[in-house]
Amino acid sequence: MSKFLELALVAVLMTGGAAAAGPLGLGRAALPEEVAAWDHDISPDGTGLPVGAGDVATGEPLFEAHCAACHGSFAEGVGNWPKLAGGEGTLADADPVKTVGSYWPYLSTLYDYVHRSMPFGQAQTLSDDEVYAIVAYILHSNDLVDEDFELSNETFGTVEMPNRDNFIVDDRPRTEYAAWRGEPCMQACKDAVRITMKATVLDVTPDHGGAAMAEAAPPDPVAPAAADAVDAALAAEGEKVFRKCKACHQVGEGAGNRTGPALNGIVGRDIGAVEGFRYSKPMEAMDGVWDSDRLHAFLAAPKSYVKGTRMSFAGLKAPGDIDAVVEYLRTFD
Repeated sequence: MSKFLELALVAVLMTGGAAAAGPLGLGRAALPEEVAAWDHDISPDGTGLPVGAGDVATGEPLFEAHCAACHGSFAEGVGNWPKLAGGEGTLADADPVKTVGSYWPYLSTLYDYVHRSMPFGQAQTLSDDEVYAIVAYILHSNDLVDEDFELSNETFGTVEMPNRDNFIVDDRPRTEYAAWRGEPCMQACKDAVRITMKATVLDVTPDHGGAAMAEAAPPDPVAPAAADAVDAALAAEGEKVFRKCKACHQVGEGAGNRTGPALNGIVGRDIGAVEGFRYSKPMEAMDGVWDSDRLHAFLAAPKSYVKGTRMSFAGLKAPGDIDAVVEYLRTFD
């Protein structure tokens, strides 16, 4: 920029518009609508929330369209992208799973983050109602609200996050910093280094046997239950619940393998037996058949039942939903 243009720009800034009071006389006070465009702060008590509403059912397709590519269809993460659901009871573990349901203390943080920063690469393109709906779906994915729940500026205060009371004020500057910043002693150092932890905790080193593999061993094979007549009403309920599974599994005529294998004939079928599908090694190592008991145990907690499975679904929480899905799958025998 030439010196002339620089001087011209300074002149415009100093003379254009009503100058704000101050030593430099530059600029003007921000207009209320300009402040509102940047003022997105939401307080834990709901102060700052926009008027609007969105329910779980509306949030599910919105989440699938805008969020599932990174966070999975069930908010359980894709690859190294963050998991938003699950992790209950893991915060004391060596490798805790910190999700919205297991870790986040305030719902306002979730709303503010989605509203301000998401979808990735298209921040602030969602309407207020769409943000409410997506947040409602994430809450439902963590079993924090019912499937018919509607989140709004009026119902916001009814949701209390499970880990809310487990956060404390950071007192390290007062209690610990002095000890950290003292002079190192550099005396009585150990003569040898001893490995006390393996990288398997971080899931970066393959485990070729030992206790971890023993934990993954399945129970003894159980013969499939005798065939009974299908409960049509229960199967109809199962068809509705199975919508959660359709993103990865197909059933019926022409069903093929997708992210997960086709499930035609799954009840009574050998485990890991769908031709052409690449199973995880723990699943390949299992023996036996998918009888009703095994399906119930697996659908309740896939990652606990088969440690190391690639299936990201957290599981069906309601036993009645599992009964219904298994009955529905029986119709494709």
